[in-house]
Amino acid sequence: MPAKRLDVSLLAFTPEPLSVIYAAFRQCYHAGFVADMWPRLLAGEIPREKQAEFVAKVLESGHVSPIEHVSFTFAIEGVSRALTHQLVRHRIASYSQQSQRYVDASSFDYIMPPAIKKIPEARARFEAFMEEVGTAYRDLKAILEDNGRKDKAKEDARFVLPQAAETRIVTTMNCRALFNFFEQRCCTRAQWEIRALADKMLSLCRLTVPEVFAVAGAKCERLGYCPEGEKFTCGRYPLP
Repeated sequence: MPAKRLDVSLLAFTPEPLSVIYAAFRQCYHAGFVADMWPRLLAGEIPREKQAEFVAKVLESGHVSPIEHVSFTFAIEGVSRALTHQLVRHRIASYSQQSQRYVDASSFDYIMPPAIKKIPEARARFEAFMEEVGTAYRDLKAILEDNGRKDKAKEDARFVLPQAAETRIVTTMNCRALFNFFEQRCCTRAQWEIRALADKMLSLCRLTVPEVFAVAGAKCERLGYCPEGEKFTCGRYPLP
């Protein structure tokens, strides 16, 4: 039952994402039908730089709904159940998570907080407890199987598993949902694990559509000040 590390893969995204966003924005302000423009976009007749400039100007105005037409799908592993409880609170998204009901956790992996890892006695106690949980899970699963629960033994034995238990999840978000996710979770006040996830996801998005995600991230970076007030500011940026 080793400690696991975060890994994020971008499985898929809407083809021609910048052009899709550009076309959606243009339809809002264009008298014609953008479907007639689409072949020109695919052929490169409207330069990418021009598309990016137009999109940036409209985004700056606060008009953001057309970016919802582009979505990204990520595969995520090496995260805890504590993290996914936070992740699924971002409701404009789709999630498919590894099931503890069906997947045998007899040798479950786990996530160790850095603050625990750097203190020898804390790390030793944490690791000992993970071993205790693993033993309890296996014992309960065997007892339940012996008493007729069969394959359903896992769904009852899982109740002893900790929030540290490693899980895997696939999530799909549109660009607008991602912007909100990054605003909240790239903040220095976000919990360390989900912040690390947000930073990796943002890096993948910027590699794919840098023209759109260049301005994504913690809201203070975009605004140039902290909007969370004196009580919650991290002090990185001045208050408004």
